[in-house]
Amino acid sequence: MAQTLKFGNGNFATKAGSTLCYDDQNGNFKPIPMDFTRASTATRVNKQGLIEVVKSNVPRIDYTDTSDGVLLLEKAATNLETKSNEFSTWQINSNITRTANYIVSPDGTLNGTRLQFTANGFSSNTPQILATYTMSCYAKRNDSGTQNVGFFTNGSGVVNSAWEITTEWKRFSYTFPALNGSYMGIAGVSGADISVYGFQIEGLSSYASSYIPTQGSAQTRVAETASGAGNSEVFNDSEGVLFADISALADDGTTREISISDGSLSNTIAFMYIQPSNNFRFLVRASGTTYVDINIILTDITISNKVAFKYKENSFSTFINGFELGSDNSGLVPTGNVLNELSLTRSSGREFYGKTKELGYYDEILTDLELETLTSYRSWESMVNELNLNIIYNG
Repeated sequence: MAQTLKFGNGNFATKAGSTLCYDDQNGNFKPIPMDFTRASTATRVNKQGLIEVVKSNVPRIDYTDTSDGVLLLEKAATNLETKSNEFSTWQINSNITRTANYIVSPDGTLNGTRLQFTANGFSSNTPQILATYTMSCYAKRNDSGTQNVGFFTNGSGVVNSAWEITTEWKRFSYTFPALNGSYMGIAGVSGADISVYGFQIEGLSSYASSYIPTQGSAQTRVAETASGAGNSEVFNDSEGVLFADISALADDGTTREISISDGSLSNTIAFMYIQPSNNFRFLVRASGTTYVDINIILTDITISNKVAFKYKENSFSTFINGFELGSDNSGLVPTGNVLNELSLTRSSGREFYGKTKELGYYDEILTDLELETLTSYRSWESMVNELNLNIIYNG
C-alpha cells in the first residue's frame, strides 16, 4: 500500500528537534528526525501576517503569500544597511520631514517612520561600492494624493525605481549595478507623504531575501540546511514517487535539489531547478551511473508548482500541475536497499533554497490517474480521501 511522508499546510516541524513520523503499516508511528540548522536568528511572516523573529536553529514556516504556510529555506545574506528601521537617524537627507514611531509597522508595533517631502528630496544612510545590489523596503501612503516615491541609486537623488504605493503595507525591491561610490536610498517629489519600514541592502544579489533587522551594524542571516530525514525502512529502492509543491525564490540559474539518496551523488532519485531559465530536471543515478535525465521548461519556477516523479526500472514519468510532461522507458534504479535519507540540502551547491508547501514520498508507484490527481488537487486532504491513501503527519 502506498504511504506518504508529508510536510505542509502548517504541519512542518516548527521547533528545533521536532520530528516527522511515518506509519510502518502496522499502525506504529516511527519518528523520522530531520536535521535542521541555521546558526543565527531570522524573520518570517506569521499566520497573522506580521513579521517576527525566529530563534537560531528553528525552521521557519512562512505565510507571506499563502494561508497554508511554507517551509522557507534561504542561503546566507547580509543586510548592509546598518540602521534598517531607524530612518529618523539616516545621515544624508534633503527636503524631508521625518517622524519616528508614527504608525504601526508590518511587525505589529508602533515603529513605522513617516516621511513627508517638503520639496523634491531624498534620504540615505549607507554608501555603495562597485557591485550589484538589491534594495528592499516596506512602504505605504499616508494620504490620497499623488505619491511619486521610490528608490534612488548612484547618488542621483531622484526616483530611479518608482513604487506602486497604496494605503496598505507592501514590500518593494530593486536590483541595480552601482556605477560609483555615492549613495542609494529613498527619493520622492514635493508633497509625497509616506510611511516606511525595514530597509534592506543586499550586495551581489539579484533578489530580495527575507528581512534582516539591523541596529547600528550590518547583520547576516546564516544559510539554512534541512537534510537526513528517513531511513531504508521508509524508502523503496525499486519503485516509488517523490512529490513536492514548491517554488523558487528567484530564477537565478542556481541548482536547487530535493532528493532521496544514500547520502551521496552515486545513488539518488532527485528533482531540481537548474539552468537554463525556468528549467526543471528529473534525475536517477544508480551506482554512479545516470540512467534517467529529463528536463522540462516551466512557465515560472517562482510560482507554486506541483511536481511528481515516478520511478521504477524501465518506467519513469514526470507530472507537473496535472499533466505528464516527460517519460523514459529505459533505465535502472538503485539496488541493495541503499536509499536512506530525504534531503533538501544534501550537498554543497545543490541546496534547495526555496519555498516548500508540501513534500511527499510514496513507497509504491502510482497510476497515471493518481499522479494527475496528486499534482492538480487544490486540497491535499481531498486527494487523499478520493484515492484512499494513507497520510502521515509529523508527530
